[in-house]
Amino acid sequence: MTDASRRAFRIAYDGRPYHGFQRQPDVRTVSDAILAALRDLDVFDASAGDVLPGYAAAGRTDAGVSALAQTVAFECPDWLTPAALNSELPVDVRAWASADVDREFHATHDATAREYTYHLHAPDALLSRARDAIEALSGEHDFQNFTPDDSGTVRDLVGEVRRDEDFLVVTLRSDGFPRQFVRRAVTVIHAVASGGTGLDRVETLLGDEALEGPQGIAPAPPEPLVLTRVEYPGLSFDGDESALPSTREIFETKAIDHRANARVASTIADGIEPGV
Repeated sequence: MTDASRRAFRIAYDGRPYHGFQRQPDVRTVSDAILAALRDLDVFDASAGDVLPGYAAAGRTDAGVSALAQTVAFECPDWLTPAALNSELPVDVRAWASADVDREFHATHDATAREYTYHLHAPDALLSRARDAIEALSGEHDFQNFTPDDSGTVRDLVGEVRRDEDFLVVTLRSDGFPRQFVRRAVTVIHAVASGGTGLDRVETLLGDEALEGPQGIAPAPPEPLVLTRVEYPGLSFDGDESALPSTREIFETKAIDHRANARVASTIADGIEPGV
């Protein structure tokens, strides 16, 4: 590879058709889509291996989880812009910004903060108690009962919840998240907000005792979850003027399609009546 440098790319994707970000055998993943595009662009020689040397991402999103600011970094030729990468990516995976980085930069290890946003469909009356639950979870705790991971469970969490139309928008921020943490936290927040459990349940979950089976927490559905922010000290990403309009248009069209699908489903639901 001539005239190569290390570059970080911001990647947005609709994660619902994918089995997560991280590569897995025999299933479709976002990382597979990115690496396939790089092979088709001759950014690396597939005969030398099936992974681009130095390739790393900010985080692993679960199956069905989407992203606005997933970040991948690797060695690439100078001509590889987000728009060039998009020419071989599937339409639901888009690069939209990039930054030149040092050779030592690592997209996973150098991230100092990650932010996830969950769109929880819920009545307005739940907002106050949802905020109580967020406050109880915020701060530094051992979140061993919020993840199947055995290590990396002590985290300093910043959370907030706000109302946006029919949704409670839950935002959780930390330097990193163990597996399924955000989705399990949302399950607890919703349970407290709806009155299904009290705040004392949060205290129990944050305690030293490991809770399993019926005492544990099931993760909330993945589809309403988005990786919305990843921060790197001193690093600024430049939006690609060729990629930004088309990327925005693609996801705006998806939003319209999903709203139309929701209205169709509502029409059917509203029309199901006895004696008709």
